[in-house]
Amino acid sequence: MDKRTFLRTTSAFAAGSLLSGLPACTPSKEPLTNWSGNLQYGTDQVHYPGSIEEVRELVRRLPKLRALGSQHSFNTIADSRNNLVSTKHLNKIISLDKANHTVTVEAGIKYGELVQHLHDNGYALHNLASLPHISVAGSVATATHGSGVKNGNLATSVSAIEFVNAEGDIVRLSRNDGERFHGAVVGLGALGIVTKLTLDLQPAFNMRQVVYRNMPMEALKENFLQIMSSGYSVSLFTDWKNRNVDQVWIKSRAEAPDEADSPAAEFYDAKLSEENVHPVDGQSAASCTEQMNISGPWFERMPHFRMGFTPSFGKELQSEYFVPLENGYEALMAVQQLHEKISPHLFISEIRAIDADNLWMSPCFKKACVAIHTTWKQESDTVIGLLPLMEAQLAPFNPRPHWGKLFTLRPSVLRQRIERLSEFTALVKEYDANGKFRNSFLDEKVFEK
Repeated sequence: MDKRTFLRTTSAFAAGSLLSGLPACTPSKEPLTNWSGNLQYGTDQVHYPGSIEEVRELVRRLPKLRALGSQHSFNTIADSRNNLVSTKHLNKIISLDKANHTVTVEAGIKYGELVQHLHDNGYALHNLASLPHISVAGSVATATHGSGVKNGNLATSVSAIEFVNAEGDIVRLSRNDGERFHGAVVGLGALGIVTKLTLDLQPAFNMRQVVYRNMPMEALKENFLQIMSSGYSVSLFTDWKNRNVDQVWIKSRAEAPDEADSPAAEFYDAKLSEENVHPVDGQSAASCTEQMNISGPWFERMPHFRMGFTPSFGKELQSEYFVPLENGYEALMAVQQLHEKISPHLFISEIRAIDADNLWMSPCFKKACVAIHTTWKQESDTVIGLLPLMEAQLAPFNPRPHWGKLFTLRPSVLRQRIERLSEFTALVKEYDANGKFRNSFLDEKVFEK
């Protein structure tokens, strides 16, 4: 792990406010950090193009650059020692195709900026992450996900992608391009600067959400799949103390918006919460979406947090590992063995299920997965020392990390677990023969440089 991830700290939000008024394509001279402040980016040359033509001009002119989305990665995947090209001003909805049930958007739009427009026009996305604050292109490029045993990650809704390659040319790929398309969607920013995405839509729907408190982990032993399948989207939250699941969040479609049966008072010995709660006990639930079985639009229930508030906890670190769904319970019990070491240093862990997909660089390529996501206290040295312990416990299940979170898996191990890696690197070289878009993260983790 690049130590700059941990050693450079400053205020992400102060930096963001200083940069927001800069004219397009003018590089910033201010230090820029990720949203939680644990990473200061390695260059002060940050460009803010306002059009695709400006992106093309930057790509032609600059010898090395990386695309920067909404700055929600905790590691150096989006970093550069040379130039960063932020897509924050490329945030328009280009078209809503009601004949083909798709929407085309610019890369930098955030999900929270898109969803109301879709709902107003009678449409929904199949899935959303727990935070609506993240950009569409950044989420897709890293295979970011929501939850649901029948729901693929956010990248699975992409039916077409447009990016600017290393020559400054526009490349368009769609599902009609077959395997080339499947290799390019979760692209890690390596093929070029993504400028547009077309997303599949479905009819808008309402959802309800309920939370159950204090479910014994023993209940998962014989019922793991049933529990994870008990709603459209299910999340388990635990601090790993006392072999207990602190909270079970169940999000379900509300087919009859004005009518609802009262939820059961108990769920596998967990008790129904009588008030809205935050995933971290003791924190205000004001930032969280409504949980009291009250019907509301899909985009106001599917995320855990509301767009207008600080996402998640704020000053934190995050890691996440994917293991096959069939190994979910055993993987959780393996992590549970570390509870005395890890519990004092985390806010909460969340367990979710994600359906299989056919995207080459997705952690769920060809297999449904359970994701074990941990929100850590911002104790950088301690966390970087604990991650290898967690990875060792999960080793029998061949875990793969979230591309934008913290991990310490050896590059050789990581590369062994990516089935289509050689084909991906060959595809990248077709669009970026000289590594214009590569950085130290990609060189180490993907390209074995």
